[in-house]
Amino acid sequence: MPTVPPAAPTVLDAAAWAPRAAAHAERADVLTAGHRARRSRHEKHAVEDFLFEYYPATPAQLRRWHPGAGVALAPGEDGPARHASWRWYRTDDAGAATLDVDAFLAARGDTVRFVAGLLAATASRPAATGCFGLHEWAMVYREREGEHRHPLPLRLGGAGTDAVVEAHRIRCTHFDAFRFFTPDAVGRNTLSPTRETQTSMEQPGCLHANMDLYKWALKLGPLVPGDLLLDCFELAREIRTTDMRASPYDVTPYGLDPVAIETVDGKAQYVRLQRAYAARSNTLRERLLSTLP
Repeated sequence: MPTVPPAAPTVLDAAAWAPRAAAHAERADVLTAGHRARRSRHEKHAVEDFLFEYYPATPAQLRRWHPGAGVALAPGEDGPARHASWRWYRTDDAGAATLDVDAFLAARGDTVRFVAGLLAATASRPAATGCFGLHEWAMVYREREGEHRHPLPLRLGGAGTDAVVEAHRIRCTHFDAFRFFTPDAVGRNTLSPTRETQTSMEQPGCLHANMDLYKWALKLGPLVPGDLLLDCFELAREIRTTDMRASPYDVTPYGLDPVAIETVDGKAQYVRLQRAYAARSNTLRERLLSTLP
């Protein structure tokens, strides 16, 4: 069978790609403005700073725009695009910078294949919406005051928080949430997710799995166009806020109203948000999968 040559890249002249790169940097600056301002004042935010402490990217990295695979950036009046000096890019005889997909896959192919399999498997499953965010409650179950992961008081106090955990069935599918359960809470989970079962257990109703789309976009690196990376970041930021609103912590000092999952109305509110995030996250999963060679 004859070998099909790779398609020629789409070439963008500087008048087309430079404004996109600038708009991307400006959007990233807006999204990270609060974090950067707090950092300059040595202040912490228990809700928003999570995205920079848990996920491996800095505001400066988020500003860096990638066009994605199969797009060549023609040089402008000032010479080649700055991408020409970035890792994984190559420059052709005309000075156009293009992602060297073969080189990237040679180095990161295992990661790309894992992420692709995980995204596809997660999107193929129905969203489970009966967890009510109890993973965050299980992370503080029977802890002593002052031992919590976040420097915030518990909205219902220690005994009230423990009572909520004990009154509910916990069904957490996400290993990276489950691994932070307190020892007394581990046995209360009806499932036992592990790193090895992650691909077989992730489902789009899980808020943490949907936040992690940002992590997978980062792992895929220059394969992911800049707008898609920031779309994943924006969704992760919104979900993080919901996750903390539904948590046992008192987030009212940040101007946030709680989602009181211990009540009937709070559960209904959580499920509505969960279903909306499931739909939005699967759209992003499809977009991420479409970027892969």
